[in-house]
Amino acid sequence: MNPRIMAFLFSAGAVVLAEMGDKTQLLAMAFAAKYKAGKVMLGVFAATVLNHALAVAAGNFVTRFESAQVWIQTAASLSFIFFGLWTIRGDQLEGEEKKATRYGAVITVAIAFFMAEMGDKTQLATIALAAKFPAAPLGILAGTTTGMLIADGMGIVVGILLRKKIPERTVKLVSAGAFILFGFIGTYQVLSGDLKLPAPVIALVFAIIAAITALSAYLIVKNDRRPNAGGPE
Repeated sequence: MNPRIMAFLFSAGAVVLAEMGDKTQLLAMAFAAKYKAGKVMLGVFAATVLNHALAVAAGNFVTRFESAQVWIQTAASLSFIFFGLWTIRGDQLEGEEKKATRYGAVITVAIAFFMAEMGDKTQLATIALAAKFPAAPLGILAGTTTGMLIADGMGIVVGILLRKKIPERTVKLVSAGAFILFGFIGTYQVLSGDLKLPAPVIALVFAIIAAITALSAYLIVKNDRRPNAGGPE
């Protein structure tokens, strides 16, 4: 079999498996409940191509700086807590001019996915695949991007079904809770696995983050008096 085709198939399959139940598939599900599926897919595509192109180009180079992964994982984990709070607050593009609303969804999704993929297992898998198939960088990029679109497309379908079957506020709160849960799980993995902090310190850090998150969520819910905006952008 042609090595480029083999690299494409292998990488596409690997990413689909890696994305099943992953946080970026959750992002697709959540964003599909807010925005049109086409805009979500476009944002996912743009973010994936850029992120995975960097991973393929980097190859094994990034793995030489293992300490940097700690900060990347920490930023990614905390960003999910932020996205959870943002999901509770809801869309803020209402009332803006048509052009800003039209492009806001794609840019929002692209930025969110790019940040989520930084230090994620799919990005690290792409780096490993690029090292495994050094003669087929384009095949790896095409394969990992295709795999990401397939897996997140499944998440988008689920998100659309949820939007039709379940009240918007319920979907919003469930998605926000899932975001925050992934943020806490990722933060714990960094504190215990990478930084190897003692249990009392981890508990203290978690207590502080949990208190800030709970207070922020309370203030957002309390101040949210805007009516539902109807359909997605």
